[in-house]
Amino acid sequence: MGYKIKIQRVDRGNTKSFYVNFPAAVAEAGNIEKGEEMEWSIQDKDTYILRRIKESKSLIRVEKEKE
Repeated sequence: MGYKIKIQRVDRGNTKSFYVNFPAAVAEAGNIEKGEEMEWSIQDKDTYILRRIKESKSLIRVEKEKE
């Protein structure tokens, strides 16, 4: 299931920023905490990857290791 969002642009004098808001369901599913540091990577012009700076244990990896 996907969640649609809108990118917000904020201009402040000589600087501009773009903001991405996470739906609460997405943040909760990823156990994202307030103030947590993330890093964007660009795979191609249509694919952006958001990665935690500090790795956490993944439930998916745990299940794969059991196999």
